[in-house]
Amino acid sequence: MIFVDTSAWYASVSVNDADYKRVKGWLSTNSLPLVTTDYIVDETLTLLRARGEFWHAIELGKKFFSGAIVTVQKVNDQDYERAWVLFRDFSDKEWSFTDCTSKVVMDRLGIKTALALDHHFKQFGAIAIVP
Repeated sequence: MIFVDTSAWYASVSVNDADYKRVKGWLSTNSLPLVTTDYIVDETLTLLRARGEFWHAIELGKKFFSGAIVTVQKVNDQDYERAWVLFRDFSDKEWSFTDCTSKVVMDRLGIKTALALDHHFKQFGAIAIVP
């Protein structure tokens, strides 16, 4: 399984993103199941709308909610509490709370690879980053 972060979802639909071709190319050849969280869905759709890409948000949202391209894991109560501890205890990092929820869900599911474009996933350690 591959965990997909907001940065990659955004790049996968925004032709103006510098990583659009790279992410689209990687996704077109990937055969492994994709996983994301409800927090990432929220963050991605909000980011697309805020950047004036409402129709891309709608089209991607349809795919999220139909399960056509990804399994969306809901952040549960234990994930939420563990994310808070991670967020609180690593004050030297600039991880968002959503980043922390991603990390704990990946740990819970045993996912060791992330499709991500920001440096926060590298800081988590022991996670392979693609593309």
